[in-house]
This record gives sequence, C-alpha cells and structure tokens, in this order.
Amino acid sequence: MTDAERERLTMLIEECGEVIQAATKCLRHGYESCHPDGGETNREYLLREITDLDAVRWAMAEQRDVGIVPISGIWDRKMRYTHHQVKP
Repeated sequence: MTDAERERLTMLIEECGEVIQAATKCLRHGYESCHPDGGETNREYLLREITDLDAVRWAMAEQRDVGIVPISGIWDRKMRYTHHQVKP
C-alpha cells in the first residue's frame, strides 16, 4: 500500500466516523436542532458529512483504490430487510 492509498483510506475512515456522529446527533436531538449559539441544523451537518464522505469515495475510485459499482437495484435489495420504508 502506498502512502497516498493509506492516506485516502484514513480519510475514508475519518469521514465514516463523522457521518456516524452526525447521524447520532440527528437521532438524539432531531434533524432541525442546532447548537444553542446557532449555526447549521443537524440535517445540514449530516448532509455536509455525507458529502465529504462522497468526495473521498470518488477520489478513491478515481485513483482506482476501489471500483465504481452501479447502484441500481441496491435499494430494492435493502428494502427486503426494512419495516418502515416505502418504495419511492
């Protein structure tokens, strides 16, 4: 593994942790809650972290660390294991 590959993998791990933290804040305080001093809502925070994760994932694909997989049908497969989701 090269230093660049290791760094991208580390960035991916960090972003995954930040998405988990943002999602947990949404669960704990609600999507529209924000810091008492103001700032972005938890929904905005979650979107920002997901977008950061997407950016790292695409950089990894561009550098061929991982491939690009078509996502069509994946949500349908996941729907088999949900209880409260409605097909879009």
